[in-house]
Amino acid sequence: MQPVERIASRILVVRGRRVMVDADLAALYGVETKRLNQQVRRNRRRFPADFVFELTDAERAEVVAKCDHLARLRFSPAASLAYTEHGALMASAVLNTSRAVEVSLYVVRAFVQLRESIGAHREIGRRLDELERKVGAQDGVIVGIVRALRELTQPPPQKRALA
Repeated sequence: MQPVERIASRILVVRGRRVMVDADLAALYGVETKRLNQQVRRNRRRFPADFVFELTDAERAEVVAKCDHLARLRFSPAASLAYTEHGALMASAVLNTSRAVEVSLYVVRAFVQLRESIGAHREIGRRLDELERKVGAQDGVIVGIVRALRELTQPPPQKRALA
């Protein structure tokens, strides 16, 4: 699996946003999750709410249920953080390791690839809706043609002789 695809498989949707869980991001950057989150707390001004947020217990349970590789989070006493694309990039900047800088390029590419595929899916959905409307409009015409054909293929009613 290519690095971008491997990273893209770790991107989840939480609260309607595409995010990476702290454990996955730390593993990619080659640091412990504890160190990643520690750097975020030390540089809190660089991480507004739209860059990183804490998962609720319900969200964490849902993430663990979706991703087998995150099963260890189920019993972790520490709060799990979710990083958006911008948060993941800022995390690489505050970690300031060569691996974090290198991997951050792949992270950006993975988020961009997902955005593009979502755009393609929207286009396909739009085209399907258009086809459905066209077919729906043609249904009435087809029903009329079928009725006319049935009338033409049925023998005319027998005329009764007058006595």
